[in-house]
Amino acid sequence: MRLLRLRALTAAVVPLVFLVACGSSGSGSDASASALDKVSVSAGDAKTGPKVTLKTKPVSVTRTTTKVVTEGKGATVSKANAVTANYLLLNGKDGKQLDSSFGKQAVPMDLSSGKLLTGLTKGLVGQKVGSRVLVAIPPADAFSTQGNSQLGIGGTDTLIFLIDITSASTPLTQATGTAVAPKPGLPTVKVADPKKAATITVPKSAAPKNLVVQQLIKGNGPTTKAGQTIKVSYTGVLWKDGKKFDSSADHGGTAEFPIGVKQVISGWDKGLVGQPIGSRLLLVVPPAEGYGAKGSPPIISGTDTLVFVVDILDAH
Repeated sequence: MRLLRLRALTAAVVPLVFLVACGSSGSGSDASASALDKVSVSAGDAKTGPKVTLKTKPVSVTRTTTKVVTEGKGATVSKANAVTANYLLLNGKDGKQLDSSFGKQAVPMDLSSGKLLTGLTKGLVGQKVGSRVLVAIPPADAFSTQGNSQLGIGGTDTLIFLIDITSASTPLTQATGTAVAPKPGLPTVKVADPKKAATITVPKSAAPKNLVVQQLIKGNGPTTKAGQTIKVSYTGVLWKDGKKFDSSADHGGTAEFPIGVKQVISGWDKGLVGQPIGSRLLLVVPPAEGYGAKGSPPIISGTDTLVFVVDILDAH
């Protein structure tokens, strides 16, 4: 199960059209590169963003193809990076706009996660922060021949993204910083492998009645702020018996979500905002700061206190 109130964790953060990597065609400049010459980009305004139109239709490529509209002066994006970007998406078949973040909020894309469309990763790696880039993605690097009916994408449709890369960072793989001695009487934590669930040993005593936020490692990075999207690894157990009920290791190794905006249980919003990136935290969450009197059946009852260990790996 997920600790989030929203079950679809990743989709709540990253637009659906970015996800579900498929295929593995080549990338680079072949004959299909000239296809992006049929795409025009105008500046637009701050509210609606740039305007992208197709000079001729359809626009189709056989390999993921990129064209730099404006080159930025920032660092070069690598596959190890998480980037934030604004984007606009067209269907290359008819030029119909399918989605846009312009005038809203830049979105996170973790290139290291393996969860993005193959074509997006190919199109962004090697670009510079600050760049505006056109990326044309064939079905083999997107949703394959089945397309995506929910998004109005057919099995032969080329996707055309206009992407403004606003920032890039390299997420940590585990907490790093200065060890902090916990207060006595709290659960103990052992993290043998960051890719596996942590071992949490709960003491045979009554659970605290109030939220406990205990640093185990104080990170060296900037502090997290409400409204940011954070990347974490975590394990959760029940205080009453020490039984694990959830871990990011069960869902691909890490999780990303907005913090401080009521997208997660309040114990997480209160405990994770203001913590340095790189920190490892022990959170003891009473029912009122977790799932309340209703609990989250069948595993978590309305009287269960929850215990988490959380590594904060990145925030943007």
